[in-house]
Amino acid sequence: MSGDGTRSGGPDGVDRAPRPGGIWSREFGLFFTARAVAKLGDTMLPVALAAGLLQYGYGAGAVGLAMAASVACFAGLVIFGGVFADRFDTRRLMIGADATRLLSQSLAAAMFFTGHVVLWQICVIGAVNGAASALFQPGVASTVPRLADDVQAANGAIRVAESGSQLAGPAVAGLLVAFASPGLVFATHAATYALSALCLLLLRLPPASPDSRPANNGFRKDLVQGWREFRSRTWLWAVISVWCVLMIGASGPAVPLIATQVTQEHGPRAYGLVNSALGAGTVIGGLIALRLRPRRMLRAGSLALFAFALFPAAVGAGLGVPGMMAGCAIAGAGMSFWGVMWATSVQTQVPRDVLNRIHAYDVAGSLAMAPVGQALAGPAADAFGTRHVLLAGGAVTVVCAAALLAVPAVRGLVRADAPPVRSLPTPARRPARPGTR
Repeated sequence: MSGDGTRSGGPDGVDRAPRPGGIWSREFGLFFTARAVAKLGDTMLPVALAAGLLQYGYGAGAVGLAMAASVACFAGLVIFGGVFADRFDTRRLMIGADATRLLSQSLAAAMFFTGHVVLWQICVIGAVNGAASALFQPGVASTVPRLADDVQAANGAIRVAESGSQLAGPAVAGLLVAFASPGLVFATHAATYALSALCLLLLRLPPASPDSRPANNGFRKDLVQGWREFRSRTWLWAVISVWCVLMIGASGPAVPLIATQVTQEHGPRAYGLVNSALGAGTVIGGLIALRLRPRRMLRAGSLALFAFALFPAAVGAGLGVPGMMAGCAIAGAGMSFWGVMWATSVQTQVPRDVLNRIHAYDVAGSLAMAPVGQALAGPAADAFGTRHVLLAGGAVTVVCAAALLAVPAVRGLVRADAPPVRSLPTPARRPARPGTR
């Protein structure tokens, strides 16, 4: 460990990870399981929405709006969720969020089972899910450092679990849609939230350090303090700014357009295979992140992000199913590696007493433009063609990765393996003495 709190590396600037077995405990295992099963349901949902809405006569624009309703509500409320997570018991907030999503997805399943599918009602259910997720997500950031000393290894393990779920989820959803109905996928999704809530009920978090607890200054002041802490870190707001462009131009439109394009041309099972290939790539990226410990994490992650351009480009290029699967696998590996580098940087560079709020601003900023991209997906595809929009998304991804590397604060950020306990107030400026400047 060097004097600046970073882990020194070899000649290549990369450290090898310690044995990952050190992160495992009963509590981390429960949290690991909760994240894995919830991700399994989440990755099944796009297949169910695309196939189910197309079955009832809706098009790509409707699929995009249904997805955007959830993301927009989530992005709009997650900042407030961060304040709640810093002020209240994060485990109870997450359990309540899971219970809410269990009920809403059960209602969606009933609608598809009975054949009473109305777009605005599906959008309202999505908005409720987004609001519940806004209460759930901020607590994830502070939970990981409390359960594991090696934050990067813990994030890498969770990423592998979520990626394994992403690998299995779309394929299972495609089979359920093909041989049963979209309603069964929604019912299965609801069951994953029930299992996640059960794991969190059994979880016993270690007590937080008194120094890591934020002072109760009132909701508004806590919100403002979180914003000040966020904007004081150039590497944070620079990444979020670039991510907004990525959401509008690439990632946001890609999800509904790829789901619709592949489903229409090759069927729901083919889309399940393509999405599963993306999941297989994210497993590989997570495993690589378990082993490699670059000294400048965001620089390494930005280089890996170039590979994500293949996610929209492989489908936009009109490749066959094997070609799309190969491109998505490479894209998934790049995005997964970036995800571990980014999550670990936030969790180890930000003081614990503002971590949930900072993470909320991070998530809100990252996803704020996703609903815009998803809502514009249908009109853009109508105007320019789906394949052209997806190819443009690949180009936007390359530009965004290059932009991250162009910011000195991003590419030069040096790793820190333990988060600071408390944020430091800005010292008051002393009045100048007579005769001095």
